[in-house]
Amino acid sequence: MRRKAIKRKRKCGKGARKCIRCGNMKSIIRRYELGYCRRCFREVAKSLGFKKYR
Repeated sequence: MRRKAIKRKRKCGKGARKCIRCGNMKSIIRRYELGYCRRCFREVAKSLGFKKYR
């Protein structure tokens, strides 16, 4: 039999942060303290002032 895990908020690691837009916990961009996942960042990058040079 499996034991149920106790749900608690993580203090460090990948599970401690989530996207401020969609709530996803994978592929968070932390540079410049953005807090967006890569998918949301692509959608809002232009409005944040980022430019694509290639």
